[in-house]
Amino acid sequence: MMEQKNNRLAVYLPIIIALVLVAGIFIGQKLSPGTRQHDKINDVINYVKQDYVDTVGGEKLEEAAIEGMLQSLDPHSQYISAADFKEANDPLLGNFEGIGVQFRMEKDTIYVVNTVPGGPSEKLGILGGDRIIKIDGKKVAGIKISDKEVMKRLKGKRNTKVKVSILRRNVAGLIDFTITRDVIPTWSIDVAYIPKPTIGYIKLSKFSATTYSEFEKALNQLKSQGMKKLILDLRGNSGGYLDAAIKLADEFLPDKKLIVYTEGQRHPRENAYATEKGMFENGALAILIDEGSASASEILAGAIQDNDRGTIIGRRSFGKGLVQEQLDLSDGSAVRLTIARYHTPTGRCIQKPYKDGLEQYYNESYQRYLDGEMTNADSVKLDKSLKYKTPKGKTVYGGGGIMPDVYVSLEKNDRNSYYSALMNKGLIYQFAFDYTDRNRSELTKYKSFEVFDRNFRISPAIYSQFESFAVKKGVKKTSVVKNDTDEKIKNLLKSLISRNLFDDKGFYPIYLKTDPTFLKALEVLK
Repeated sequence: MMEQKNNRLAVYLPIIIALVLVAGIFIGQKLSPGTRQHDKINDVINYVKQDYVDTVGGEKLEEAAIEGMLQSLDPHSQYISAADFKEANDPLLGNFEGIGVQFRMEKDTIYVVNTVPGGPSEKLGILGGDRIIKIDGKKVAGIKISDKEVMKRLKGKRNTKVKVSILRRNVAGLIDFTITRDVIPTWSIDVAYIPKPTIGYIKLSKFSATTYSEFEKALNQLKSQGMKKLILDLRGNSGGYLDAAIKLADEFLPDKKLIVYTEGQRHPRENAYATEKGMFENGALAILIDEGSASASEILAGAIQDNDRGTIIGRRSFGKGLVQEQLDLSDGSAVRLTIARYHTPTGRCIQKPYKDGLEQYYNESYQRYLDGEMTNADSVKLDKSLKYKTPKGKTVYGGGGIMPDVYVSLEKNDRNSYYSALMNKGLIYQFAFDYTDRNRSELTKYKSFEVFDRNFRISPAIYSQFESFAVKKGVKKTSVVKNDTDEKIKNLLKSLISRNLFDDKGFYPIYLKTDPTFLKALEVLK
């Protein structure tokens, strides 16, 4: 009898256990309705996949959900797809894999501005001025193609090959090259030179993995040429690696000076201090900033300003004071989540408000222009409640970028309508490009930038050609144009022709001769 009961229990026991589990789950859901909330996103994704009117991929829905979630937090938390991840990181790593050309789109054609010295394209004989007509047999000229798409086709893993067909002026037919891709360095310093005796100038475009070593090399070279004072240009530098900014600040500040600290809801305060040795702790220092200077640029400028170490010159910086941490996902994508805020040594956070949404946040710089801030220091909107004092008693403000010690306005357009019309239509750039292209064989006699700068000038004949070109494009010179406007146009023409020949190292030393912020820095340092 006992054996029969045990057999019957063995048969029904799994059923009893299953019923108990189901009942437990049901009761748990009733008692704790919030326990299934974490499934809400998956429930909606599954519902869309199952019942949406058209076929839609689950991965696409997941990415859209993640992007929407992060965008609701702040402007700088972001999702990076696996396809975009490498492209997003390449500039900061200091190199990428490709064919080694600097190009730009001109009249629906890929125009080679320069080849990277020692790169695979230069080694094969591709020249500045060449047009890329085909890539791997597919036509890329005369069609609408984005810079991003061109990069996608030309970049690739090291030792892979790509075939390009080149059109070269005065050569019949196309020239075919099969290029083996290689590692191509990308530099964060555009130029470093001595514009005036004892004064050095360094233009820094980003804070990357190679920034510190580049800066160290450039600074030592300038010091060997007699530099005693330095202009560090961070205009348009949108940031990059925090560590690179801290290392640069360390070279300007004495031991134990606070550079920056970070702090967040779940991340306790972390301080970054200067160490004992610095390459430029005593010489006069000017840092140039504008509305395009952000993040790491603002950390460096803020450290210098708050420690009374140098003079900040230009216009109010962008205002990005949020710290992102990266989570790498299994499929090669990544999430960058804001986890803390940057604070300058005096304690100010320079993050500007973002409660009114992404569009208004990124258009805020244009709003500054409309409000008159770009042309008048008195129009700058500062939160006077966020007031701080430097060790020497200087007042600085938080809540929206770094306000320079010396303000330099944009030039007003109404004072210079002819120049503005030329710039708005890009005519100075177009003429410089066409002139270089037509006269490249003659211009090659200038073997270096220094030779070009000494011997080439925008002659009356060249300037007359430019004015005729502008008239054909709908911009006629008015009788009220001042001589200094003519000189400014000539200087820009020469600097752009030089850039077409010698890259940025040929551009800045000429262009800066009429740049108001740079000239103000020279004045301050003198």
